[in-house]
Amino acid sequence: MNQLRIRTLAALFVVAGVLSWGGARLWDALGTLPGVPFAAPIVLGAIAAVLLATALSLRSRLKAQREREPGAKGVDPMMAARAVLFGQASALVAGLVSGMYGGTGLFLITERADVPARAQQALYAGLSVVAGIAVIAAAVLLERICRLPEDEDENGPPTAAA
Repeated sequence: MNQLRIRTLAALFVVAGVLSWGGARLWDALGTLPGVPFAAPIVLGAIAAVLLATALSLRSRLKAQREREPGAKGVDPMMAARAVLFGQASALVAGLVSGMYGGTGLFLITERADVPARAQQALYAGLSVVAGIAVIAAAVLLERICRLPEDEDENGPPTAAA
């Protein structure tokens, strides 16, 4: 499994933001722009909380396993791999969604700041961006916690067995 790259997430955020900003301008010119849902930051925040809880749980279990505490519950490698995969997928989607809401929010702030209802929509968009960044941070933390010690030593090419 490849490591999550912040550069990729940032590029996804920027591209989605630019496309969303342009789409919002076009949609507003053709009619009414759809609103930013109230639940968007709540859902992203819930995903961030689940990822953070998983990361902290795995960290404590791995620490207890490393220190060979009696009665320590081990971590199933497949469960850890699934958790990392969930984190990576969540981070990619959060980068896309955060960029989308960021572009829409930027449009609402710059073009429609005089409409009071649009100010509330811009607030929801901004909170969605913050919650999306929280998802990305929790996913990166989860990935770092589940990293195998051998992964850190992969600086050179693999040696072939004779």
